[in-house]
Amino acid sequence: MSAPAYGVLRQVSETASVLLENNPSSMTLEGTNSWVLRATPSSPAVVVDPGYRDLEHLERLASVAPVELVLLTHHHPDHAEGAPWFAERVGAPVRAFDPSLCVDAGSFTDGEVISAGGLSLRVLHTPGHTDDSVSLVLDGQVLTGDTILGRGTTVLHDLGDYLRSLRKLIELPEGTVGLPGHGPELLDLPATARAYLAHREQRLDQVRSALKTLGADATPRQVVEVVYADVDRALWAPAEWSVQAQLDYLRSEDNG
Repeated sequence: MSAPAYGVLRQVSETASVLLENNPSSMTLEGTNSWVLRATPSSPAVVVDPGYRDLEHLERLASVAPVELVLLTHHHPDHAEGAPWFAERVGAPVRAFDPSLCVDAGSFTDGEVISAGGLSLRVLHTPGHTDDSVSLVLDGQVLTGDTILGRGTTVLHDLGDYLRSLRKLIELPEGTVGLPGHGPELLDLPATARAYLAHREQRLDQVRSALKTLGADATPRQVVEVVYADVDRALWAPAEWSVQAQLDYLRSEDNG
């Protein structure tokens, strides 16, 4: 990936381009990737994840091409907040897994094939980061939202769901390209999903080990201080969310 250039549409493949929103942070990496999909340069566009209600970014996105459809990978505001304004600006419907996010259209169903912009996109429900997270499969490419990032690991809501979602992505053909919601493209998404799965299993083992020392009722913060001792403390707060998901998972196993 070339160095991020805010406000400049970057062609990634024959059918996918990205406009990077200028909202960098420890959670969003360089910023939110707003994806523009179309079969040909003259085709109408499908826009995935318009981002925050950042009017400068949304106006640039609207100027790229006529927009036929807006799709959301999940409900977090850095992906979805600007969608209602953008949809009204370009006169296009919004679809998402969560019906409350949709505008003038119905919600996704797992496995559904969406035809728009001269393209066919298959919906994979990939919860874990959020309950409503989806990945969108398109001609050897997958838009992953925050299920898999361009680098680093994502914050979890439900670890059991997330492990199942990773296994879905591992089943995709080798060499499938990942187009994430943040960070650079991934040249082999199934390989990255396998690495994520191994990482999560390693973290679970570390949490199990920490609980043996700290006790079964240890708080997420106590576990983070042991398991993430070598990680920048600025990342400990989001790490607590992931540890909570791991503790919920392990405790549900014990009660199962």
